[in-house]
Amino acid sequence: MSIEADILTLCRNLGFAAAGIAPAAPTDYADELRAWLDDGRHGEMDYLDRTRDVLVDPAGVLPGARAIICVADRYHDGTGGSGEAGEASLPPRTGRIARYARGDDYHRVIRKRLHALCDALRDVHPNEHFRACVDTAPLLEREHAARAGLGAIGKHTLLIERGVGSWLLLGSVLTTLPLAPSAPAEPDPCGTCTRCIDVCPTDAITPFAVDARRCISYLTIEHRTPIDRSLHAGMGDWIFGCDVCQEVCPHNQPTERTRAAPVHDAYAPRRAGFDLLEVLDWSEDDRRAAFVRSAMKRAKLAMMKRNAVIAAGNYLSSTEDAELRQRLIAITGDAGEDEMVRGAAREVLGA
Repeated sequence: MSIEADILTLCRNLGFAAAGIAPAAPTDYADELRAWLDDGRHGEMDYLDRTRDVLVDPAGVLPGARAIICVADRYHDGTGGSGEAGEASLPPRTGRIARYARGDDYHRVIRKRLHALCDALRDVHPNEHFRACVDTAPLLEREHAARAGLGAIGKHTLLIERGVGSWLLLGSVLTTLPLAPSAPAEPDPCGTCTRCIDVCPTDAITPFAVDARRCISYLTIEHRTPIDRSLHAGMGDWIFGCDVCQEVCPHNQPTERTRAAPVHDAYAPRRAGFDLLEVLDWSEDDRRAAFVRSAMKRAKLAMMKRNAVIAAGNYLSSTEDAELRQRLIAITGDAGEDEMVRGAAREVLGA
């Protein structure tokens, strides 16, 4: 067997649903990335602007990098989408969380196995360098994963594995080890389909690009200041992330093949959401306890309360809940509450 085959076998033995090897080459989309950043479509994610020169070339992450070992975990089988039994059965007054965050923190789940991969490779190649990356290094992981044959980037900018879908979490190992690349995936898995664009509640998606300033996932997870009132209604009941564009994607509809594709046990959902009133009453200790082993800990307390206030306002627009309404009213007059949360409550109440 070749060294490349040995590495991919090791990745499978470590439990990854897919693995491939990409060249550690600069991005093909440097001009598009710079235009996206110059237009401010990254919102408050200033780290993307600060690292723009590193993002375009993996050598900025690992000097001398020659290859990237790309891996993927699958975290959802495509069943129980919006409007199906799995979501429709959520209790009233629930703020939903994105599926990737319903189980264990993928950063820890993937990183542990990537470190094991790096250790195994160092034992055989002690003079080479290896760096594991899981979503935190300035690396265009989806483009490299596509080059490694794991899938193709769709119009919603997510990686789609044909016949399996986009419910994927990515990781990578940069290495100075010279490795032959895997065959890349066929480009453009979407054709004329525009379902993700048409259904996006906040009109954040254009073909193969997302304006983070309008994206519900960005707004609920990365945006740390007040959310523009014009976007409130589109946010619906989401309080951490959003799955709408994936739910409608034809590649994600349940089939015999998708049901048979492995989903990592660590991502088994512990809960699909939180009662909005519960979140509004959280202390910092409550937030920490709720987010143990969860990727949701990235969202601070004031952000989660702001998100819950907006979701509560949307809920109250169609359902009367005196207890929830009174809680929002109390927040507007609570001098001890974060001003961002108070301001959101005033807005949803029309005060």
